[in-house]
Amino acid sequence: MALSFGAINAIISAIYAIIVAGILGTFIAYLSAKSGMNVNLLSRGGGFGYIGASLTSFIYATNFIMYCALEGLILVAAVHEFFPVIPQWVLIIFFGSIVIPLNWFGIKQLDKLQKWSLPLFGIFLIAAIIMAANTPSVYGDSFWTYMPEGVQVGGTALLLCIGMQHGIMGLTPLLASDYARFLKPKDTKIGIFAIGFIPQIFCFGVMGGLGIWFGVRLGEPNPGVYIVLLLGIFGVLFTMITQVRINITNIYSGSLSLSSFFENIFKFKPGRRFWVVVTGVAAIILMLAGIVNHLEAAMTFQGVFLMTWAAILVTDAIIVKRILKIGPGYYEARQQNLYKWNPVGVVALVVASGLGTVAALGYMGTFLQSTAAFFAAVLAAVITVILAVSTKGKYYIKRKNNDVAKEDYVA
Repeated sequence: MALSFGAINAIISAIYAIIVAGILGTFIAYLSAKSGMNVNLLSRGGGFGYIGASLTSFIYATNFIMYCALEGLILVAAVHEFFPVIPQWVLIIFFGSIVIPLNWFGIKQLDKLQKWSLPLFGIFLIAAIIMAANTPSVYGDSFWTYMPEGVQVGGTALLLCIGMQHGIMGLTPLLASDYARFLKPKDTKIGIFAIGFIPQIFCFGVMGGLGIWFGVRLGEPNPGVYIVLLLGIFGVLFTMITQVRINITNIYSGSLSLSSFFENIFKFKPGRRFWVVVTGVAAIILMLAGIVNHLEAAMTFQGVFLMTWAAILVTDAIIVKRILKIGPGYYEARQQNLYKWNPVGVVALVVASGLGTVAALGYMGTFLQSTAAFFAAVLAAVITVILAVSTKGKYYIKRKNNDVAKEDYVA
């Protein structure tokens, strides 16, 4: 973003991302803390039905597969920069494959890998910052003043940055549910804001700011390249640690989401390890197809679907359940108590994300092309309310649950 559209436009879009994703993340964290459910389970009782919610699992899965491919290509770039004699396709297959056995034994194995590699990550990151600070900048002035020729602050350049931010902005608020669901009641008030905003500040502000600084200072957008330029062989090791840390989580989360989707829709239950392989192979195919060359488009389209999903959950909780008092005041996740499909969430998701995709392709003008995810989210909120009112909440619950805890209620 910084090298293509100017550092200040990238910084402004990061501030926008922190605010919007932080607000969405806080609301979703609140819902998860109260109900004890993640976003997939919340979707069941939040306007989708138990089969309809499987659509969101598939969206989640494709998101993790895409990120697995992008992160894998950063690692490939790092190794290829240091060992150019090795063909990139060989590196893609090798590094795309090694994360599969690392996921073979589940979350305990992943937890061990993350714990022992975290100190190494911190040491290498500090070393890279020190080396970059002592390396003459290819751009003479302060990094945040960098602006490509012919580009101005604001306008189309800023909109394009915002459009790319939506790809991650749709994901990070949804991930808040995975942590907020474990909050104790006494920690909820502070906890939901901490979980909702701190990851956004760290992701878009701290690490995003570092990315802009590194990229502008070294004139290189790919961290797999500039880290190697700074640290040599240790840069290769650093990139390997960071990308493996990320991708074992991407593979794990993607495989669980695929498993949920195919089990609910097709009753296909081959086991978690089967989906680990499928997720890994799918990421390798995307890497070989050169997804990194279509990063802007991929991030924009992911943002459309993820922002739409998040908007439906928040609208359902605040406007439909709390203000309009439509549907149950709690989240039911058990299949026997739910309809397979709830048109409120399903239709809102399909219509809003469909029109958002049309907008992202440029058929609705330049402005909506760059703000397609935000447009889709607003449209989804409107459709959710209209359908909830018109159906009078009929499809939210098939059979009432009489053993709902008081804290499960959102109203």
